[in-house]
Amino acid sequence: MTQNTSWKNVVKALENLNNSNLIEIEKILTIEINKLAQLIKSSGYYNEKSKKLKNLCGFLEMNPINELQKLEIEEVRDKLLSVKGIGNETADSIILYAFNKPIFVIDAYTKRLFSRIGICDKNVSYESLQRIFHNNLEGDFRLFNEYHALIVEHVKNVCKKKAICERCILTSLCNTVF
Repeated sequence: MTQNTSWKNVVKALENLNNSNLIEIEKILTIEINKLAQLIKSSGYYNEKSKKLKNLCGFLEMNPINELQKLEIEEVRDKLLSVKGIGNETADSIILYAFNKPIFVIDAYTKRLFSRIGICDKNVSYESLQRIFHNNLEGDFRLFNEYHALIVEHVKNVCKKKAICERCILTSLCNTVF
């Protein structure tokens, strides 16, 4: 539900699900899709996201989380990517944040920051930028989790589309002038 929306709108959607007692796989699978869509409306693209959420829950019903946790990163990633509506970023977020496995999540914030400081091109592929992180950082899920969270916070607060350069600690590296 985090795609193309602010975190506060995701929180509203999650609160709606929680208040409706729908924070369980079985309950998401049984609720009518239109009702689910209305509950997550604040997250934007709610009709599509409700279908994707049901797809994910169907997958998790057939593939228990404790069994997925035991798989190697590439194997669980391939399984997640086979679910309609799950792409690289979502799969990797699940692997990193839910399964505590060391895979670096690449998102628009990461691309923006690292293209501005000259590490990559702004049109870099997901895999290419992810490889840079994997090749240059110790493969520790705690490190990846913290590093990604710090990138997100920095970009949300400083390196916005219209950056606030005077607040940036990376100004000397930045290729973008605002």
